[in-house]
Amino acid sequence: MNRRAFLGALAVTTAAACTPSPAERPRAKPRRTAPAPDAVPGERLLVSDFGADTVTFVDAATGPVASVEAGTAPYGLAVGKDGRAWVAAAEGVAVIDTRARRRLALVPYRTPPSRLGPPTHGEYRGGGMGIALSPDGRHVHVGVNLPGGHGVLETLDTTTLRVTRTVPVGRRPFDVDVSRDGSEVYATGHDSFDVTVVPERGRPHRIEVAPYGTEGGLGSWLKPHYAAVRPGDGRLLLPFEGERLVVLDPRTGRSAIEPMTANTHQHGVTVTPDGTVLVVGTGPIDPSQDRGPSLTVRTPTGRERVIELDGPHEDVAVSRDGRTAYVTGGFTRDGHWDGITVVDLPTGTTRRLPAGHRPLGIAVL
Repeated sequence: MNRRAFLGALAVTTAAACTPSPAERPRAKPRRTAPAPDAVPGERLLVSDFGADTVTFVDAATGPVASVEAGTAPYGLAVGKDGRAWVAAAEGVAVIDTRARRRLALVPYRTPPSRLGPPTHGEYRGGGMGIALSPDGRHVHVGVNLPGGHGVLETLDTTTLRVTRTVPVGRRPFDVDVSRDGSEVYATGHDSFDVTVVPERGRPHRIEVAPYGTEGGLGSWLKPHYAAVRPGDGRLLLPFEGERLVVLDPRTGRSAIEPMTANTHQHGVTVTPDGTVLVVGTGPIDPSQDRGPSLTVRTPTGRERVIELDGPHEDVAVSRDGRTAYVTGGFTRDGHWDGITVVDLPTGTTRRLPAGHRPLGIAVL
């Protein structure tokens, strides 16, 4: 059975699914890891605890340091140069002072609670998902999921803490990114196979991103999840299934597809200043032909190294010196665990580190 036929059969029995639960697929065999790589001395991380109502501060060498109340089921987070973190929770955006380790505010969404539903946990909860700061730090943009329909992008003024703009976007906006010059915002609609381009001035427009097609609709497993803005040319990088990397020009709407080698369902992605792309693989969709969880490290020339991981993961951040990757074990579906995997990029060795409760979003402080 080929991938399309296999996924079509799955779509009959599942709606808006992302990846199978552990009961439906075998666990990846734990990898024998080398001795623990040295963490960057003094490096601090912040993770959003999707399984709780907190964010957790983590020492990259020893583990959790402190947790601070954020809001219900916090998802994505972004940290500014001023030390404030912006966290997308179910009922609003939490503002965290990362130096004092305290919450400064919880800014409610402009979208009425009747459309968001009650603040709750779980993959399909209403409220904030992807979030990003403008380069000048003056605005924060958050993708808000409206259960059963298309989402909205809400823009907050970081000085007044007021929502200044709302724009319709795709269904379940997993990720939000901003162009290097701050003139455009990109909301990735997981359940609508698209990226909504929201210019600072002018009308938003939708670009379909569906390298496997849209067959199966909400039941399809071949949807976009996260994107990264490539340094230099500003194109969006969207990985699919460890097989295809969509390189999208948001200004023209045109895209190219480059081959990938991990052959695994993919979620989180980030790109370093030199153009190296890191992509999180969560595990197989079809256990008979797909590989297990992994971290793909892709050079600007397209050369890839695939590092095996133990169990599902969701998102990834890179240390300031570019030598270490931190991969969250929170995962949006079942199979999550309470920690991060620390990956020494030069050697590919890994170690597990406790970090909060179902950590999803992550940033290096």
